[in-house]
Amino acid sequence: MLLKIERSFDEAKNHWNVKVQGEADISNAPEFRQALNAIYQEKAADIWIFLQDLLYMDSTGLGVIIGACGRMRSTGHEIVLCNPRDNVKKLLSITNLDRILHIENTEN
Repeated sequence: MLLKIERSFDEAKNHWNVKVQGEADISNAPEFRQALNAIYQEKAADIWIFLQDLLYMDSTGLGVIIGACGRMRSTGHEIVLCNPRDNVKKLLSITNLDRILHIENTEN
């Protein structure tokens, strides 16, 4: 399955909203990495990634997020993972990344 990425900048909250749909895995990790890099290069700000429509993520997809998070933290910004499905929550828990990454449940 393909990964669909929609992005918009929220001027009022001064952060990116990135909605992902489909699967984030080894087959589309380069596309996902490039999208996050391009967004951050366009305007350096926090990135809120909405995961409610992400059906599956493997360790490669998670690695893309961790890599972007590391680069962003060096400039004082962060990635917020919003509304992850249970299977993604489980991946975050197994890897103990739920202790490091900012996870939110939102209405958006």
